[in-house]
Amino acid sequence: MKIIGINGSPRPEGNTAILLREVLRAAAEDGMETELVQLRGPLSGCIACGMCRKNQDRKCALKNDSVNEIMEKVFQSDAVVFGTPSYFANMTAELKAFIDRLGFTALSNGGLLARKVGAGVIAQRRGGDVHILDSINHMMLMSRMIIPGSTYWNFGFGLEPGEVAQDEEAMRNMRDLGHTIAWLVQVTKK
Repeated sequence: MKIIGINGSPRPEGNTAILLREVLRAAAEDGMETELVQLRGPLSGCIACGMCRKNQDRKCALKNDSVNEIMEKVFQSDAVVFGTPSYFANMTAELKAFIDRLGFTALSNGGLLARKVGAGVIAQRRGGDVHILDSINHMMLMSRMIIPGSTYWNFGFGLEPGEVAQDEEAMRNMRDLGHTIAWLVQVTKK
């Protein structure tokens, strides 16, 4: 059983990565294999070419970036956690490009995300979290993914790299989210 974390922040060691690592650490304690993947830009957004539907090869027709490689890791996993900082009350352009291409490719190839467990995690300085989480959840719900609850919203506060680790409530919530994801994957795999 595997969970993959997708870091949509341009800072590989920033607050988003800290939150994702906490989720993955808790899931690993419960026996899940974990991997943290860093999105690297620039990533092109979906161009609505329809080739993913036509080709039926589990790939996006755009081949000039790492999206296809990362999508295959997601398709091979049991759970995925999408992480992003808040940029003007929205996710990063890289994560949006990835989610759009992932979602369209998965739906066009028979629902490759259906019944996988999925969650969003947001690092923020002050706000934007609920809108971002809602946007991530929309893609997951439209893909028939299972979204677990936790002890609070899946976000943490911090501006400078490392500050989010001082948000004790956020770190507890990330641990709970990781344990909940692991439990849900184990229950649905029976």
